[in-house]
Amino acid sequence: MTDTGADPDEVLMASAARGEPSAARALIDGKLPRILALARRLLQDAAEAEDVAQETLLRTWRQAPAWRAGGARLDTWMHRVALNLCYDRLRRGREQPTAEPPEQVDPGPAPDRGLNAQDVGRAVETALRALPERQRTAIVLCHYQELGNIEAAALMEVSVEALESLLSRARRSLRAALADARPQA
Repeated sequence: MTDTGADPDEVLMASAARGEPSAARALIDGKLPRILALARRLLQDAAEAEDVAQETLLRTWRQAPAWRAGGARLDTWMHRVALNLCYDRLRRGREQPTAEPPEQVDPGPAPDRGLNAQDVGRAVETALRALPERQRTAIVLCHYQELGNIEAAALMEVSVEALESLLSRARRSLRAALADARPQA
């Protein structure tokens, strides 16, 4: 397959514009996992993340007839849509009254052993959740979504230097938080 320099999703969006069911399946199979992962990391709520991913795919499908190649890459555009939806939900707040209080999980490690992989994962998620929103977004885009600094900076609408500064501060905060989570000998 030769590289023409065009957006690889140009054909997909043309198929979606024609309403082809195979295009819907290709969008879901190809794009849903990354969009869902982004939303889960930012929102820390699986149900909210699924709603954001579904809305992102729906907006992509609706945008297909108006899609013009040569603008933003489809992946970049979809990440921007998902980020905006996540930001909207974070600003709106996710607290909803429930009939019963949520089940409380003991966050501490077992008394007879150190942190295991699950404990480390929880510590990382807790530390990530404690970061300011822009730092958390930078970490998620660059480390979990594996976007380059240029693309992540464009999505966040900041300069590459500002993104690198956010990443640096976030990494320092994560290191400090995770150092505190290590068991003392």
